[in-house]
Amino acid sequence: MKTVRNTAALLTVMLVLISATTIGLVQAEDLKGEIDIAGSSTVYPVSAAMAEEFSKMHSRLRIAVKSTGTGGGFANFFTKGKTDINNASRTIKESELQIARDNGIEPIEFKVAFDAITIIVNPRANWVEDISVEELAKIWRPNNPAKKWSDLNPNWPDEEIELYGPTAASGTFDYFTENIIGEEGSSRTDYQKTEQDNTIVQAVAGSKYALGYLGMSYYLESKSRVDALAINGVKPSLEAAASGKYTPLSRPLFIYVSDDSLAKDQVREFMDYFLKQSSTKLISQVGYVPVSESVMYENLYKLWETVAKIELSEEN
Repeated sequence: MKTVRNTAALLTVMLVLISATTIGLVQAEDLKGEIDIAGSSTVYPVSAAMAEEFSKMHSRLRIAVKSTGTGGGFANFFTKGKTDINNASRTIKESELQIARDNGIEPIEFKVAFDAITIIVNPRANWVEDISVEELAKIWRPNNPAKKWSDLNPNWPDEEIELYGPTAASGTFDYFTENIIGEEGSSRTDYQKTEQDNTIVQAVAGSKYALGYLGMSYYLESKSRVDALAINGVKPSLEAAASGKYTPLSRPLFIYVSDDSLAKDQVREFMDYFLKQSSTKLISQVGYVPVSESVMYENLYKLWETVAKIELSEEN
């Protein structure tokens, strides 16, 4: 057992030393090129903030961040080698992983934040402040869903619920349906679908009888326009998401980088910066819960280990 511990400690030291030769030594004026990022609209604000801060230190670098939905990012860009990084509000599916590998791409996963899917209504919807998981399931289930507010509570308005939410390509859609309906992808289809969370905010803000769901950061930046419902008595907040009290809609968020992209100086430098910042207030400033320092160090270990393997393979 002692030998195993010593070996693990030695490996850690070796990886740190290797990282010092491969990460962080490119001068600001020397770092250039492009980094292309697509994927989850929920993770978009995190990656956009990281890109903005990193670009301040590297003026010759161009970082493009697109909001395409988790599945859209994987299917249309990342697994085809068209982007370096994919934002994801769920883990990669086996089918997506297989496509990537068939194209010679090995995705590397990093957990970078936590989020709370938020149920929003119009501020004039003064009859509802709290909603249960069971009531949400009645609204969104594919078979015989609740059509009117009064279908949920006879004291609520006899008016149709106008529904807004993400498309089936969204990781938010996958997570919501799995945890509310009980089956990933199971949902009524007669609602207004969009890959843009700001569109959901705008629609709900404009209709008294509307309801929608989206990532919490979009609610936090629009609190003057829409209200958030408590779920089983717990309001969505960074604290509730971090403590696990906001169930079942608090969730981890991810980024995936391809091993080929890590061979580029600009991508490995950006990833190093991103992961180091994932446990800091930069994450909370854009409306998410940072990962713990232990997760941050685990991420860096994985990054450095991958970079070391790339360096060794290039030498051979």
